[in-house]
Amino acid sequence: MSYQALYRTWRPRTFEDVVGQSHITRTLQNAIVQEKFSHAYLFTGPRGTGKTSAAKIFAQTINCEHAPVKEPCNECAACLGIRDGSISDVIEIDAASNTSVDDIREIRENVKYASSAVPYKVYIIDEVHMISVNAFNALLKTLEEPPKHVVFILATTEPHKIPLTIISRCQRFDFKPIPNQAIVERMQTIVEAESVPVSKEAFDAVALAAEGGMRDALSILDQAISYSEERVELEDVLAVTGGVSQEILTNIVASMHQKDVQSALKMLDQLIQNGKDPARFIYDIIYFLRDLLLYKSAPSLEGILERAIIDEDFQKLTSAVPEEWIQHAIMQLNQCQQEMKWSNNPKVFIEIAMITISNRYESTKEITDAISSDAVMQLTQKLAHLEKEIATLKQAPPLVGGQAPQPEKKRQQQTKSKNSYKIPFERIRNVLKEAQKPALKEIQSQWANFLSKLKSTSAPAHATIQDAKPAAASDSSLVVAFKYEIHCSLFMDNRELVESILTSVLNKTLTIIPIPNQDWQELRNEYIKNQEPSNSGEQTGDPVVEEARKLFGDDLIEIHD
Repeated sequence: MSYQALYRTWRPRTFEDVVGQSHITRTLQNAIVQEKFSHAYLFTGPRGTGKTSAAKIFAQTINCEHAPVKEPCNECAACLGIRDGSISDVIEIDAASNTSVDDIREIRENVKYASSAVPYKVYIIDEVHMISVNAFNALLKTLEEPPKHVVFILATTEPHKIPLTIISRCQRFDFKPIPNQAIVERMQTIVEAESVPVSKEAFDAVALAAEGGMRDALSILDQAISYSEERVELEDVLAVTGGVSQEILTNIVASMHQKDVQSALKMLDQLIQNGKDPARFIYDIIYFLRDLLLYKSAPSLEGILERAIIDEDFQKLTSAVPEEWIQHAIMQLNQCQQEMKWSNNPKVFIEIAMITISNRYESTKEITDAISSDAVMQLTQKLAHLEKEIATLKQAPPLVGGQAPQPEKKRQQQTKSKNSYKIPFERIRNVLKEAQKPALKEIQSQWANFLSKLKSTSAPAHATIQDAKPAAASDSSLVVAFKYEIHCSLFMDNRELVESILTSVLNKTLTIIPIPNQDWQELRNEYIKNQEPSNSGEQTGDPVVEEARKLFGDDLIEIHD
């Protein structure tokens, strides 16, 4: 058999050929030139990103007859011998089939012998995470202090399975998934040398299907070349990968947005009947919606779109579909993708997701309209209540205890604090006139329930009122005593929310009037003193009553003639 697969024929032979890993190749080149390379390396990363290729190039470069150099010459006896495997000093070991302690002991025994043909003996252990724990322990000492002529390179796709004692003895390099653009550029170089015509759309489809792996990309390209007739087109790549064309994706997304569930499900069924992989379909449509969202948010990002081609149908769909709908669709499909992994009937989950996406937007809109109506009604009621309060305040304040309220300069100065909260004394006096003890007791009995509901709704709003106490209540207002004046100011920022929660608990609307506790005590005492003698003479003149008031407070005292 004379034919070799593309990924074998075009395996990197220099660091420059290792695509998308410049952060690693540059570091290794500088270390080699300065002759400061380590005795042990750990190469980690997804499959097909160049780990073992870079390890072999590293072995060639340090053993090249022209060393120290940045690239192997690939012409001297050392470079050629390492590449074709004829030099036994560079040993490639598959850890998946050499996992036992005995295999590692053999390496440990052979390490002490000097290299025969080249300056350095290099051990490349691939999929090193497959080695058993006992084998790792046997390797520890040798890996930490090998002879000067030995270099270990460990490669793995699952670094989390390697003991930390091994990782700490190596220089670790993480190979990243290769960007799609870099994969496309490498494939273009290869097909030009192979004289194979390939369309731009086909390149993009191969790069997307490869998911960051150069080896996977070349394998898919190899299949597409064999499948195609004269020129590799997008349809050829979709046929070998099980992918879905953009035209079908556009039609399915448009049908779901237009709530045409029947058409969307028919197209899905046709795809599955034609042999398309359900998992691949979900993958493609998520990426398509992602590109749709990016292009709709910022058309200038056209260069980073991974699945979509900007044609007329795509632009029409971008104009028609709102961002919120796209975000919701992506979330539903992502959830569907997770659920499909554990199901033998993935098509069912896709159908459920498509139906949910199609119907969700309408139901959400109806809920939003309903919420808007409720909000308008609440605002209307609140406005009427405020108008009533304003009319009450416009009236001249009545005399308290037959005398006009005495000006209190000290209190006025206190109200103008750095928190800019002005205490509405007159409003509170009016509440005290209309205050009823049953109303206050009802609020006190529901206060804990109110605080709990407020905390679950808004923790910041709850924090402003959690230490406050209801002090007096009328049919329309509630005076709340706060510990400090700053709490009153903070409460005012959350007043509407707090009042709405209180209304839902009490089933009646109350306006909350905050006052610092110290000012409340002063105002309350003043109000009691200014009561008419007929109502308060006995209370203020009897020393027994005064002593009881000091001990128990007015709320617990009832005075009978």
